[in-house]
Amino acid sequence: METKTGKTAKYLRDKQGVPEHVKDELKEFNRIKRAITEALKTEDLTIAQLSEQLNMSKPDVTYYVMSLVKYGVLAVGEIDDMDEYYTYKLVK
Repeated sequence: METKTGKTAKYLRDKQGVPEHVKDELKEFNRIKRAITEALKTEDLTIAQLSEQLNMSKPDVTYYVMSLVKYGVLAVGEIDDMDEYYTYKLVK
């Protein structure tokens, strides 16, 4: 019998399916990711500015921005004039 590696996740996904709440959470994450990247196309923004533009709470914006930084979509820019927030920019 030949062993297949890397097929466990596909096997489980095919057998059990993906729960609806997981699909909904992924759609929501992608929607917010798109909104953040669109806002950062024109200029670098701080978390406070993004929060204001997107009508989201600062903790929520922080969560999504840090996730996007972790996965290389965004990068940390300069610190603002009041030395309170860092700006974030798109990775090109």
